[in-house]
Amino acid sequence: MTTFDDRENAFENRYAHDEEMKFKAQARCNKMLGLWAAELLGKSGDAADSYARDVIIADFEEAGHEDVVRKVAADLGDLADADTIRAKMAALLIVAKGQIINEA
Repeated sequence: MTTFDDRENAFENRYAHDEEMKFKAQARCNKMLGLWAAELLGKSGDAADSYARDVIIADFEEAGHEDVVRKVAADLGDLADADTIRAKMAALLIVAKGQIINEA
């Protein structure tokens, strides 16, 4: 193998790793958002965990994160608006990334 091939493989591996970490961080952020919303809805225990899983699954409906925002906003109604949910997601994504990095 040439040095160029080695570098190419290294870049491809790095890209795959970075994408996997992004996916894990976003899934964890969605779970934390679901638990936050469940608390606002008065859910706890298994009901809260089930709701958090539903939020994670909602992210697979379309590209981007607006599908999650729409689901949580519809479920919360007057308890939180879409902008509040987006702000909470942004804050939780930072926390999720930190947790992922610390676990590695």
